Amino acid sequence: MLKKIQNFNELVMFEHTIFSASFILISMVVSSLQADGSVWMGWSTFFLCVVALVSARNFAMGFNRLLDRDIDALNPRTTNRPSVDGRVGFVALSVFCGVNAIIFVLVSYYINTLAFMLSLPFLVILGGYSVMKRISSLAHLVLGISLGLAPIAGCIAVLGSLEWWCVALSVAVMFWVAGFDLLYSLQDREFDIKHNLYSIPSRFGVQNTLYLSRLFHLCAVIFWGIFIYQTQILGVISCVGLVVCAIMLIYEQYLVHRDFVNIPKAFFATNGYLGFVFFVFVAFDGVWHYGL
Repeated sequence: MLKKIQNFNELVMFEHTIFSASFILISMVVSSLQADGSVWMGWSTFFLCVVALVSARNFAMGFNRLLDRDIDALNPRTTNRPSVDGRVGFVALSVFCGVNAIIFVLVSYYINTLAFMLSLPFLVILGGYSVMKRISSLAHLVLGISLGLAPIAGCIAVLGSLEWWCVALSVAVMFWVAGFDLLYSLQDREFDIKHNLYSIPSRFGVQNTLYLSRLFHLCAVIFWGIFIYQTQILGVISCVGLVVCAIMLIYEQYLVHRDFVNIPKAFFATNGYLGFVFFVFVAFDGVWHYGL
Protein backbone atom coordinates (compact mmCIF):
# COMPACT_ATOMS: atom_id res chain seq x y z
CA MET A 1 0.00 0.00 0.00
CA LEU A 2 2.82 2.38 0.89
CA LYS A 3 4.46 1.65 -2.45
CA LYS A 4 1.22 2.42 -4.30
CA ILE A 5 0.90 5.70 -2.44
CA GLN A 6 4.47 6.57 -3.38
CA ASN A 7 3.74 5.77 -7.02
CA PHE A 8 0.69 8.04 -7.09
CA ASN A 9 2.63 10.73 -5.27
CA GLU A 10 5.33 10.55 -7.94
CA LEU A 11 2.64 10.52 -10.63
CA VAL A 12 0.99 13.78 -9.58
CA MET A 13 4.12 15.34 -8.00
CA PHE A 14 2.18 16.32 -4.90
CA GLU A 15 4.99 18.58 -3.65
CA HIS A 16 4.37 20.88 -6.63
CA THR A 17 0.96 21.81 -5.20
CA ILE A 18 2.85 24.81 -3.81
CA PHE A 19 2.53 26.51 -7.21
CA SER A 20 -1.21 26.99 -6.76
CA ALA A 21 -1.49 26.72 -2.96
CA SER A 22 0.29 30.01 -2.31
CA PHE A 23 -2.10 32.05 -4.42
CA ILE A 24 -5.29 30.51 -3.10
CA LEU A 25 -3.96 31.39 0.36
CA ILE A 26 -3.26 34.97 -0.72
CA SER A 27 -6.80 35.24 -2.07
CA MET A 28 -8.28 33.77 1.11
CA VAL A 29 -6.31 36.14 3.33
CA VAL A 30 -7.36 39.24 1.38
CA SER A 31 -10.96 38.01 1.24
CA SER A 32 -10.96 37.46 4.99
CA LEU A 33 -9.52 40.94 5.57
CA GLN A 34 -12.25 42.38 3.36
CA ALA A 35 -14.97 40.40 5.15
CA ASP A 36 -14.09 40.98 8.80
CA GLY A 37 -10.68 42.62 9.10
CA SER A 38 -8.86 39.40 9.99
CA VAL A 39 -6.30 37.38 8.03
CA TRP A 40 -7.77 34.12 9.32
CA MET A 41 -10.80 32.74 7.48
CA GLY A 42 -11.63 29.97 9.95
CA TRP A 43 -10.72 26.29 10.18
CA SER A 44 -13.77 25.04 8.30
CA THR A 45 -13.19 27.20 5.21
CA PHE A 46 -9.46 26.56 5.32
CA PHE A 47 -9.88 22.78 5.52
CA LEU A 48 -12.48 22.65 2.73
CA CYS A 49 -10.29 24.77 0.46
CA VAL A 50 -7.27 22.57 1.09
CA VAL A 51 -9.23 19.44 0.17
CA ALA A 52 -10.70 21.16 -2.90
CA LEU A 53 -7.27 22.34 -4.03
CA VAL A 54 -5.61 18.94 -3.59
CA SER A 55 -8.43 16.99 -5.26
CA ALA A 56 -8.65 19.43 -8.19
CA ARG A 57 -4.92 19.28 -8.77
CA ASN A 58 -4.87 15.49 -8.44
CA PHE A 59 -7.60 15.29 -11.07
CA ALA A 60 -5.76 17.67 -13.41
CA MET A 61 -2.41 15.90 -13.09
CA GLY A 62 -3.96 12.42 -13.27
CA PHE A 63 -6.03 13.32 -16.34
CA ASN A 64 -2.97 14.78 -18.00
CA ARG A 65 -0.95 11.64 -17.33
CA LEU A 66 -3.84 9.50 -18.56
CA LEU A 67 -4.13 11.28 -21.90
CA ASP A 68 -0.37 11.64 -22.35
CA ARG A 69 0.60 8.00 -21.86
CA ASP A 70 1.33 7.56 -25.59
CA ILE A 71 3.41 10.75 -25.77
CA ASP A 72 5.26 10.14 -22.50
CA ALA A 73 6.23 6.63 -23.64
CA LEU A 74 8.14 8.17 -26.58
CA ASN A 75 9.82 11.03 -24.73
CA PRO A 76 13.12 10.03 -23.02
CA ARG A 77 12.46 12.64 -20.32
CA THR A 78 9.15 11.04 -19.28
CA THR A 79 9.55 7.29 -19.87
CA ASN A 80 10.06 6.63 -16.15
CA ARG A 81 6.70 8.07 -15.09
CA PRO A 82 4.49 5.58 -13.21
CA SER A 83 1.76 5.94 -15.84
CA VAL A 84 4.23 4.80 -18.51
CA ASP A 85 6.39 2.13 -16.88
CA GLY A 86 3.40 0.12 -15.60
CA ARG A 87 3.46 1.03 -11.91
CA VAL A 88 0.07 2.77 -12.29
CA GLY A 89 -2.23 1.13 -14.83
CA PHE A 90 -4.98 2.63 -17.00
CA VAL A 91 -7.83 1.45 -14.76
CA ALA A 92 -6.20 2.62 -11.54
CA LEU A 93 -5.40 6.01 -13.07
CA SER A 94 -8.95 6.39 -14.41
CA VAL A 95 -10.41 5.59 -10.98
CA PHE A 96 -7.98 8.04 -9.40
CA CYS A 97 -9.19 10.83 -11.70
CA GLY A 98 -12.85 9.99 -11.13
CA VAL A 99 -12.57 9.82 -7.35
CA ASN A 100 -10.75 13.15 -7.13
CA ALA A 101 -13.29 14.80 -9.44
CA ILE A 102 -16.14 13.58 -7.21
CA ILE A 103 -14.34 14.77 -4.07
CA PHE A 104 -13.85 18.21 -5.61
CA VAL A 105 -17.52 18.56 -6.55
CA LEU A 106 -18.71 17.35 -3.13
CA VAL A 107 -16.38 19.66 -1.24
CA SER A 108 -17.48 22.56 -3.44
CA TYR A 109 -21.07 21.80 -2.45
CA TYR A 110 -20.21 22.19 1.22
CA ILE A 111 -18.29 25.44 0.60
CA ASN A 112 -21.18 27.45 -0.88
CA THR A 113 -23.64 27.54 -3.78
CA LEU A 114 -21.45 29.51 -6.19
CA ALA A 115 -18.50 27.18 -5.59
CA PHE A 116 -20.71 24.18 -6.33
CA MET A 117 -22.11 25.77 -9.52
CA LEU A 118 -18.59 26.43 -10.82
CA SER A 119 -17.10 23.07 -9.81
CA LEU A 120 -17.85 21.26 -13.09
CA PRO A 121 -16.75 24.18 -15.34
CA PHE A 122 -13.53 24.31 -13.31
CA LEU A 123 -12.92 20.60 -13.93
CA VAL A 124 -13.48 21.10 -17.67
CA ILE A 125 -10.88 23.87 -17.73
CA LEU A 126 -8.42 21.80 -15.69
CA GLY A 127 -8.78 18.90 -18.10
CA GLY A 128 -8.63 21.20 -21.12
CA TYR A 129 -4.87 21.64 -20.96
CA SER A 130 -4.31 17.97 -21.74
CA VAL A 131 -6.41 18.29 -24.90
CA MET A 132 -5.30 21.77 -25.94
CA LYS A 133 -1.62 20.94 -26.32
CA ARG A 134 -2.54 18.47 -29.06
CA ILE A 135 -4.37 21.10 -31.10
CA SER A 136 -2.97 24.53 -30.29
CA SER A 137 0.15 26.34 -29.10
CA LEU A 138 -2.09 28.26 -26.70
CA ALA A 139 -1.83 25.31 -24.31
CA HIS A 140 0.67 27.30 -22.22
CA LEU A 141 -1.98 29.93 -21.51
CA VAL A 142 -4.58 27.26 -20.77
CA LEU A 143 -2.23 25.86 -18.14
CA GLY A 144 -1.90 29.37 -16.77
CA ILE A 145 -5.68 29.75 -16.65
CA SER A 146 -5.93 26.43 -14.81
CA LEU A 147 -3.67 27.59 -11.99
CA GLY A 148 -5.26 31.03 -12.15
CA LEU A 149 -8.50 29.42 -10.97
CA ALA A 150 -6.96 28.95 -7.51
CA PRO A 151 -7.28 32.57 -6.32
CA ILE A 152 -10.79 32.75 -7.81
CA ALA A 153 -11.72 29.67 -5.80
CA GLY A 154 -10.27 31.17 -2.63
CA CYS A 155 -12.21 34.41 -3.03
CA ILE A 156 -15.49 32.59 -3.73
CA ALA A 157 -14.96 30.25 -0.77
CA VAL A 158 -14.54 33.10 1.73
CA LEU A 159 -16.79 35.82 0.29
CA GLY A 160 -19.25 33.82 -1.80
CA SER A 161 -18.65 36.28 -4.66
CA LEU A 162 -15.95 37.35 -7.10
CA GLU A 163 -14.05 40.62 -6.67
CA TRP A 164 -12.10 42.63 -9.27
CA TRP A 165 -8.88 42.40 -7.29
CA CYS A 166 -9.19 38.62 -7.49
CA VAL A 167 -9.56 38.79 -11.27
CA ALA A 168 -6.33 40.81 -11.46
CA LEU A 169 -4.58 38.28 -9.22
CA SER A 170 -5.80 35.40 -11.40
CA VAL A 171 -4.63 37.10 -14.59
CA ALA A 172 -1.24 37.66 -12.97
CA VAL A 173 -1.01 33.98 -12.05
CA MET A 174 -1.99 33.02 -15.60
CA PHE A 175 0.88 35.05 -17.08
CA TRP A 176 3.30 33.86 -14.40
CA VAL A 177 2.52 30.19 -15.04
CA ALA A 178 2.47 30.55 -18.83
CA GLY A 179 5.81 32.37 -18.64
CA PHE A 180 7.61 29.63 -16.75
CA ASP A 181 5.84 26.88 -18.73
CA LEU A 182 7.31 28.38 -21.89
CA LEU A 183 10.78 28.05 -20.38
CA TYR A 184 10.11 24.51 -19.21
CA SER A 185 8.80 23.46 -22.63
CA LEU A 186 12.10 24.44 -24.24
CA GLN A 187 13.39 21.06 -23.05
CA ASP A 188 10.95 19.25 -25.35
CA ARG A 189 11.25 21.46 -28.43
CA GLU A 190 12.94 18.87 -30.66
CA PHE A 191 10.57 16.14 -29.47
CA ASP A 192 7.53 18.33 -30.15
CA ILE A 193 8.75 19.13 -33.66
CA LYS A 194 9.45 15.47 -34.43
CA HIS A 195 6.03 14.32 -33.22
CA ASN A 196 4.07 17.31 -34.53
CA LEU A 197 2.98 18.47 -31.08
CA TYR A 198 1.87 22.03 -30.49
CA SER A 199 4.02 24.30 -28.37
CA ILE A 200 5.33 27.82 -28.79
CA PRO A 201 9.00 26.69 -28.81
CA SER A 202 8.31 24.15 -31.59
CA ARG A 203 6.31 26.64 -33.68
CA PHE A 204 8.13 29.93 -33.13
CA GLY A 205 11.67 29.01 -32.11
CA VAL A 206 13.84 29.38 -29.03
CA GLN A 207 14.53 33.11 -29.13
CA ASN A 208 10.90 34.09 -29.67
CA THR A 209 9.92 31.80 -26.79
CA LEU A 210 12.39 33.53 -24.48
CA TYR A 211 11.08 36.96 -25.51
CA LEU A 212 7.47 35.89 -24.98
CA SER A 213 8.26 34.37 -21.58
CA ARG A 214 9.82 37.65 -20.47
CA LEU A 215 6.77 39.55 -21.72
CA PHE A 216 4.43 37.22 -19.83
CA HIS A 217 6.41 37.66 -16.63
CA LEU A 218 6.37 41.43 -17.07
CA CYS A 219 2.57 41.24 -17.43
CA ALA A 220 2.43 39.10 -14.28
CA VAL A 221 4.26 41.76 -12.28
CA ILE A 222 1.98 44.49 -13.67
CA PHE A 223 -1.18 42.60 -12.76
CA TRP A 224 0.16 41.75 -9.30
CA GLY A 225 0.60 45.49 -8.86
CA ILE A 226 -2.99 46.08 -10.04
CA PHE A 227 -4.14 43.44 -7.57
CA ILE A 228 -2.43 45.21 -4.67
CA TYR A 229 -3.90 48.56 -5.70
CA GLN A 230 -7.44 47.24 -6.21
CA THR A 231 -7.66 45.55 -2.82
CA GLN A 232 -7.54 48.96 -1.10
CA ILE A 233 -6.34 46.91 1.86
CA LEU A 234 -2.72 46.04 1.10
CA GLY A 235 0.06 48.58 1.26
CA VAL A 236 3.81 49.14 1.24
CA ILE A 237 4.74 45.74 2.65
CA SER A 238 2.97 43.93 -0.20
CA CYS A 239 4.63 46.29 -2.69
CA VAL A 240 8.02 45.30 -1.28
CA GLY A 241 6.99 41.67 -1.75
CA LEU A 242 6.11 42.44 -5.35
CA VAL A 243 9.57 43.90 -5.93
CA VAL A 244 11.17 40.78 -4.43
CA CYS A 245 9.06 38.56 -6.71
CA ALA A 246 10.04 40.65 -9.73
CA ILE A 247 13.70 40.15 -8.85
CA MET A 248 13.10 36.40 -8.55
CA LEU A 249 11.54 36.34 -12.02
CA ILE A 250 14.50 38.26 -13.43
CA TYR A 251 16.83 35.73 -11.82
CA GLU A 252 14.78 32.87 -13.31
CA GLN A 253 15.02 34.39 -16.77
CA TYR A 254 18.76 34.90 -16.28
CA LEU A 255 19.31 31.27 -15.31
CA VAL A 256 17.57 29.98 -18.42
CA HIS A 257 19.22 32.57 -20.69
CA ARG A 258 22.62 31.53 -19.36
CA ASP A 259 22.15 27.77 -19.91
CA PHE A 260 19.14 25.57 -20.59
CA VAL A 261 20.61 23.06 -18.13
CA ASN A 262 19.34 25.46 -15.44
CA ILE A 263 15.69 25.06 -16.50
CA PRO A 264 14.76 22.53 -13.76
CA LYS A 265 16.41 24.75 -11.13
CA ALA A 266 14.64 27.85 -12.44
CA PHE A 267 11.33 26.03 -12.75
CA PHE A 268 11.11 24.20 -9.44
CA ALA A 269 13.24 26.22 -7.04
CA THR A 270 12.54 29.81 -8.08
CA ASN A 271 8.85 29.36 -8.87
CA GLY A 272 8.26 27.18 -5.87
CA TYR A 273 9.57 29.87 -3.54
CA LEU A 274 8.05 32.84 -5.36
CA GLY A 275 4.41 32.19 -4.50
CA PHE A 276 5.07 31.69 -0.82
CA VAL A 277 7.39 34.69 -0.65
CA PHE A 278 4.55 36.82 -1.99
CA PHE A 279 2.11 35.16 0.43
CA VAL A 280 4.33 35.91 3.45
CA PHE A 281 4.52 39.59 2.50
CA VAL A 282 0.76 39.84 1.90
CA ALA A 283 -0.08 38.02 5.15
CA PHE A 284 2.37 40.13 7.15
CA ASP A 285 0.91 43.26 5.55
CA GLY A 286 -2.54 42.21 6.71
CA VAL A 287 -1.40 41.39 10.24
CA TRP A 288 0.59 44.61 10.48
CA HIS A 289 -2.38 46.82 9.61
CA TYR A 290 -5.34 44.82 10.89
CA GLY A 291 -4.06 42.19 13.33
CA LEU A 292 -4.86 38.50 13.35
